[in-house]
Amino acid sequence: MARDLDVAQSFYGPLLGWTFQPGPDRWGPYLWAVVDGVEVAGIGVAAGDWQPPVAWTTYFGTDSADRAAEGVRERGGTSAVGPLAFDQGRIVLAADPAGAAFGVWEGEPGVENWMKDPGAPVWIELRTPDPFAAALFYGEVFRWDDQDIDHFGVQYEHERVVLRSEGRTVAALCAVPGAAPHWEVFFSVADTDRAVEEAVKLGGGVASPAEDTPYGRAARLRDVEGGLFSVIAPTAGF
Repeated sequence: MARDLDVAQSFYGPLLGWTFQPGPDRWGPYLWAVVDGVEVAGIGVAAGDWQPPVAWTTYFGTDSADRAAEGVRERGGTSAVGPLAFDQGRIVLAADPAGAAFGVWEGEPGVENWMKDPGAPVWIELRTPDPFAAALFYGEVFRWDDQDIDHFGVQYEHERVVLRSEGRTVAALCAVPGAAPHWEVFFSVADTDRAVEEAVKLGGGVASPAEDTPYGRAARLRDVEGGLFSVIAPTAGF
């Protein structure tokens, strides 16, 4: 969610190589961000007087938005919005028991796209005081234990609870004491240090400088309106 689509386009377009297409405008102006013909993210502006913070929201896929919303409530989370129809699917906006906001997406069945190309989201990370309690919550809501272990798994590595799907690393839950719990999205870039320089030139800022991680060289940035996100040059085995 942004405050000005033109400002968002002028920042993220050059930084991540995105092109843009009009998206559903039920709740206000909305754009799809596109990489090599694939919709990889959405940028919206809330209609009316509602002014949510400028932020990226992580959405988890599900085959039943209703069941996921019920699971959130049963396990101590908050189902704040929905399920509501949105474009070709249904969404829920929720928060886990620690207060980290996230979305749920029930979409039309189709071919799964997975990209590591620059500009695509390649990693999400929950930063929370108790990642093990969080893993129990999300695991029960999204039924991780019911998944085929040959295609989906949860393990502990590099001081994180890590989710792997179809042989690739897709998400992690890590302990960050004292920080407001939140999910953070990592966008792929070819060169992290160059992306940091470009973000600053475009009017953004650096929240955490570039550093090497077990998954690639990463940096935490702010866009022009203050929205937090990270960039990463993924390692070969990511």
